[in-house]
Amino acid sequence: MTMNISRRSFATACLVAASIASFAPALAHAQDVTPEEARAIAKEAYIYGFALVDSYRIQYAYFVDEKNPEYKAPWNQLKNIPRVYTPADTAIQTPNSDTPYSMIGMDLRAEPMVLTVPKIEKDRYFSIQLIDAYTFNFDYAGSRTTGNGGGSFMVAGPSWKGETPTGVTKVFQSETDLVIGAYRTQLFNPDDLDNVKKIQDGYKAQPLSVFVGQPAVAGAPAIDFIKPLSVDDERKSLEFFNILNFILLFCPTDPSETELMARFAKINVGAGKTLDVAALSPEMKMAMEQGMADAWADLEALKKQVDAGTVTSGDMFGTREYLKNNYLYRMGAAVLGIYGNSKQEAMYPIYAVDADGQKLDGSNRYTVHFDADKMPPVHAFWSLTMYDLPASLLVANPINRYLLNKPMLPQFVKDADGGYTFYVQNESPGKDKEPNWLPAPKGPFFVAMRLYWPEEAALDGSWKHPPMTKTP
Repeated sequence: MTMNISRRSFATACLVAASIASFAPALAHAQDVTPEEARAIAKEAYIYGFALVDSYRIQYAYFVDEKNPEYKAPWNQLKNIPRVYTPADTAIQTPNSDTPYSMIGMDLRAEPMVLTVPKIEKDRYFSIQLIDAYTFNFDYAGSRTTGNGGGSFMVAGPSWKGETPTGVTKVFQSETDLVIGAYRTQLFNPDDLDNVKKIQDGYKAQPLSVFVGQPAVAGAPAIDFIKPLSVDDERKSLEFFNILNFILLFCPTDPSETELMARFAKINVGAGKTLDVAALSPEMKMAMEQGMADAWADLEALKKQVDAGTVTSGDMFGTREYLKNNYLYRMGAAVLGIYGNSKQEAMYPIYAVDADGQKLDGSNRYTVHFDADKMPPVHAFWSLTMYDLPASLLVANPINRYLLNKPMLPQFVKDADGGYTFYVQNESPGKDKEPNWLPAPKGPFFVAMRLYWPEEAALDGSWKHPPMTKTP
């Protein structure tokens, strides 16, 4: 399948570079790189590129591969999903099951896209998360940022220049040519779904030329998408770096990364380059594979910090400026929950271990108690969602319940003190406690709390989520 490339000089230059690179020697050792140096650079490039490569895997499933069961729509066409995610949705790890999604993959090379939203009642949360090819959340429209009064928001690529067009409420500019727009529209309860569908029907996505009533922009050269790697192969195949080279064609180098790209070029990593894996010497191949393994070792160390609470999800999601080019955080964010929100939009306290520091497992039973005056502080709503390990997917269970959340409060059983105790276990805690039951798998799992539009007490850390306690 093909997609259009912009007439922009950058994209054209990248295609020329790609053509030249395909005929050039592609051996790492041709540039006098020692195996030790190749290992270090491969580690660095893998950490840098993991989020980009894994995001491309998802984009390919969503917007390119029409035969994929996860396919949504072609580029630049909005797809509404009038339901919440279930265990049948497997393309994306740690999916939210609170809010029906609308999705759009935007190719901004030819011209910007304009996203129009209707007026939405003030008590209903919605957001449009704008995610670039690096997986940075470069901006938002929605309840928190632009309000519920409706409007038209233009999303432009890195080459666009001009004045804000008439009728456009705000312009958001991306540093990459490919962007994902992830819409979340709050669902209050199952009976509310028709209301969400009406709102989704009011969402529009148009090329700028169509929005302003001008002739459509002429077509551009076509390019074949390359097939992504599987989740397993992303971890071990050196073809990972060729996927990264392809994605970087659509990512103009940020000035802060010029030296980094020069270093990566020593092992033929960069926009339009080719790493000839078959031509690598056994020593060089082993060194680069060791570099990839070294990256995963660093990630395991980061996971321990996350488990201990010294690094939070709020540290790992956000803009380039916020992350300050911490590529390990960006990789960790992709592994633990790609496309997570920036903390101002949503926070994700994670239950990965119990109160004694032991990893959670469905062979045990657990409780979480919230005091009446210490419920999660949010402007919108909160939820607790169950995920299995290692897949990080929703868990099928007899009652088809994948989360507990604030809209469900009326059905929960209160404790004598006015608070709530939730039961996290594989088997039912009994009919009297079942309204407060979050079903777990039989094996390893974790629970993600989501705080949508968190209040200051959550942002500044003065509110702490209560521990998960193992019970007899």
